[in-house]
Amino acid sequence: MLNRILAACLVAGIAAGAATALLQHFTTTPLIIAAEVYEKSDEGRAHRSSNVNSVRRAQLASVGAHEHDHAAAAEWKPADGLERIFYSSVATIATAFGLALMLLSAMILGGVAITARTGLIWAAAAFVATGLAPGLGLAPELPGAAAADLSARQVWWIATVAATGTALWLALRISSPWAIIAGVVLIALPHVIGAPHPHQLISRVPAELAGHFASASLVVHAVTWALVGAVAGYLWQRMNRQALA
Repeated sequence: MLNRILAACLVAGIAAGAATALLQHFTTTPLIIAAEVYEKSDEGRAHRSSNVNSVRRAQLASVGAHEHDHAAAAEWKPADGLERIFYSSVATIATAFGLALMLLSAMILGGVAITARTGLIWAAAAFVATGLAPGLGLAPELPGAAAADLSARQVWWIATVAATGTALWLALRISSPWAIIAGVVLIALPHVIGAPHPHQLISRVPAELAGHFASASLVVHAVTWALVGAVAGYLWQRMNRQALA
């Protein structure tokens, strides 16, 4: 069974990841590149201002040393063009494989008949738990956008995914009155507590660009889950038929 799980998830990950990477190339990636232009422009102005003040306060040699240290500490990132597309596509395929593995494992543990249809249904629930519900409090963000502390956002996101996933399981799998009530409470709880946000909502990118990216990211997220669920479910059903033949 383990070999079948890995094989189905690997093929689903490659197929769904490649399709998602192509979709990202024409939707979210241009928005990220546009936001990086604003981010670099803002950083450039801040850097030039800092250099002027440094020259006024210290010797030219100390400024040069500071710039050297700053450059050495800069993180590596792939160059624009084919290199960026390659690394982004590999990361997307790896993510799709992980999603397929989690989804298929959950369906097997849940004891449901795994087909392309049920895979699509479970994928829709997974999108609600990992994309729609967290996005209500923390929308997908572009580089340079105002954001709260990273660890606080990660904790809230994980708690929201766990609460929403548990709520959907209670409401859809158990479906008793108390389970539905508990599910509604769990779905609402993270949003009643509230997602962490910065004290000052000052962003380097235009609001129109940020809004477009948030909506496009959610659509891409939904398409990814749909492809993963449908392909993994179809492959699992076909492998089971071959095993029984």
